Amino acid sequence: MSQTIAASQSNNNTPIKTNTGALATLVMVFFFWGFIAASNSIFIPFCKTHFQLSQFESQLIGSSFYCAYFIGSLLLYLISSLVGYDILNKIGYKKGIIYGLLISVVGALAIIPSANAESFPLILLSFFIIALGFSLQQTSAQPFAISLGDPATGSHRLNLAGGVNSLGTTLGPIIVSVFLFGTATSANVNVTVTNVNNLYLIVAAVFAIVAIFFAFSKLPDGKNDAKFEASKKASASLLTMTGLILVIILIGQFTNIEKTPLLLLTLLVVVLVLFYSNNSAVKNNDGWGAMKYPQLIYGMLAIFIYVGVEVTIDNNFGALLKTPGYLTDLGLDESKISKYVTIYWGSLMIGRWTGAIGVFNLSKTGKTIATIIVPYVAFGVILFVNHLYGNDIGDLLPYAACVAVGIAAFFYGQEKPVKTLVTVSLLAAVSMMVGVFSNGLVSVYAFMFGGMCCSVMWPCIFSLGVGGLGKYTSQGSAFLIMMILGGAVIPPLQGSLGDTPSIGMHNSYLLAAVCFGLLALLAVKLRSVLKAQGLDFDAQIAGGGH
Repeated sequence: MSQTIAASQSNNNTPIKTNTGALATLVMVFFFWGFIAASNSIFIPFCKTHFQLSQFESQLIGSSFYCAYFIGSLLLYLISSLVGYDILNKIGYKKGIIYGLLISVVGALAIIPSANAESFPLILLSFFIIALGFSLQQTSAQPFAISLGDPATGSHRLNLAGGVNSLGTTLGPIIVSVFLFGTATSANVNVTVTNVNNLYLIVAAVFAIVAIFFAFSKLPDGKNDAKFEASKKASASLLTMTGLILVIILIGQFTNIEKTPLLLLTLLVVVLVLFYSNNSAVKNNDGWGAMKYPQLIYGMLAIFIYVGVEVTIDNNFGALLKTPGYLTDLGLDESKISKYVTIYWGSLMIGRWTGAIGVFNLSKTGKTIATIIVPYVAFGVILFVNHLYGNDIGDLLPYAACVAVGIAAFFYGQEKPVKTLVTVSLLAAVSMMVGVFSNGLVSVYAFMFGGMCCSVMWPCIFSLGVGGLGKYTSQGSAFLIMMILGGAVIPPLQGSLGDTPSIGMHNSYLLAAVCFGLLALLAVKLRSVLKAQGLDFDAQIAGGGH
């Protein structure tokens, strides 16, 4: 799937050779984003038990993590607007990654005194700082990957980096389980503060080593001549959204109002502010920049929902597995959760490895064969990693049937962004319904399959959201990345539904089904507004365009 930013052609017909050495160095940071983000699904149930939290409260770890992406991207954009130039372009992508890694080092080290003080709020702040560094790293690394070769093949490099990211998400839960519980399969282990300290001391050290490695590497600076486009009205709109969300957070903190209606109000604020902005821009587009394009507004909503549902399926899954009668009579022990979590994040790896096939110059037949083989190679890696860490993989083998369904969906989508997004969204919605109305391994597989559907959503939404933005493409990309905010809102909403006795954790996954249904509708709406502007990406790809 080609992102618009990657689909622009070079100024001449001479192919630009990919800087493979620099790309190999760069993808290391993609690995660590996945490693830490997926590890949250193991740390969340640990904190829930250790601090005696409700399911809603435990989801605040994810909220602090993904809220930092929004705040970090917003601050970078606003400060750049204030000074009149792109700060990141001024320092270069390489330094942006180094500074981001150092910020994450501070966050990882901050977890140690926070854990020693037995302070959950300080742990939340520490996770916020880690993700603030990730925000700067991600804003730098994605365009950096595109710049390391021909822009026309930039999406392939992002798919390859995404595959490495997914390897991190697959290994992360198991490795964190080993540090917290002694082994990936040990049960009833008393996790001490020392376990937590050792884990995040190593995480901080690894971040620092990678930062030093980047500093002394021969990576290019990664600067470009793109002009920064400031849009005062768009800035005011985003600040208004931030202010209203902050007010809702304060109301929830200092009153006894139920959390569910407040979270629904937060969703409503995001939707209303975005549509008000676009409607105002249609009447007078001066000062609105990229927000005058309806496809960007629909794309922002789609990214918000996509990230939210991808995170919520996983972050609440530990609590569901621990529910008596769901998978086991007494509920699964915390130390055994990682095996099933790796299937979820491994499912994303399956899809992203398949998407990375485009990096290689294969014939049509070779590509078809690879699209069938590569997903099962990725599935084999998931099984091997689990076996290596002592997990019984016998009950994971039937998931091979779900891999086959995913392959069929990828073929049916034909790399067309709208068709693929509609297909996987509807398939995921059905899968969530199956998961809700069944128990045992069938339900587990159904929920885990959501990861495979999510794996191809980002490039689809991104390419459609920035399609036709022209000189505002860079700004639109920044606004889309801000909408990772969805990962801070939807998981606690599901957590609050799970805390409601009349709903429970199992039925709370109906929220995921609704989210996937909305993504299918947004895909259709995106196609409609783009066709009205003379853009039809699906038809272009069908005719040989990419």
